[in-house]
Amino acid sequence: MIDEKLLKYFESFLTDHRKKLFKKVLEDRTRHFTVVLEDIFQPHNASAVVRTCDIFGVQDVHAIENKYNNKVSRHVAKGSQKWLSQYRYRNDGDNTKACLAHLKEKGYQIIATTPHNNSCVLQDFDFTKKTAFVFGVEAEGVSDCVIEHADGFLKIPMVGFTESLNISVAAAIVLQEVTTKLRNSNVNWQLSTQEKELLYFDWVKKTIKNVASIEAHYLQNLQNEEALKKK
Repeated sequence: MIDEKLLKYFESFLTDHRKKLFKKVLEDRTRHFTVVLEDIFQPHNASAVVRTCDIFGVQDVHAIENKYNNKVSRHVAKGSQKWLSQYRYRNDGDNTKACLAHLKEKGYQIIATTPHNNSCVLQDFDFTKKTAFVFGVEAEGVSDCVIEHADGFLKIPMVGFTESLNISVAAAIVLQEVTTKLRNSNVNWQLSTQEKELLYFDWVKKTIKNVASIEAHYLQNLQNEEALKKK
């Protein structure tokens, strides 16, 4: 539950423009699609994908770290990482399985992005289903574990000599295609009221410098007021 009085106190530190912008962006946020990055080791690639997710309104990004740590470059991400919900799987050697199992429990179908395995062409993809798009390590692509547990495969049509795209480019093409179709459909893709409220509160806090001390000051004043009432 959100402390409404605390939220209003925090909002006093924000401009009306900032508050309106948060609410406007939240209207276009979705969890109908999510992105999974498996063992991406180039920070600029992971960062570019994070930036792309923010641009196209995909709220959640899942990073699997079996071999490599997923690092986000602030220079490339341009601050977009602040506004997304990011999850990291790095506890043991079965991080891929753990991530995919978690997403399936949440109702996502797992779609591996790969030009092989009789993949569905992007233009023919059924965007109405709740989907987690998995993008694999640079050069090698998604792991055998992903291939084994995927519910389907997706590819971007290519007619040149090169068989693959840079991961950040591939993610941008896929997300632009599916989110555009989604927003022009009758699918219930938006966040729930509660999800919007929680994210709004989180974004407000992230905007305020020294928010911890400001919150502590607010709570101390509240305690003082309560103490005076009891006298």
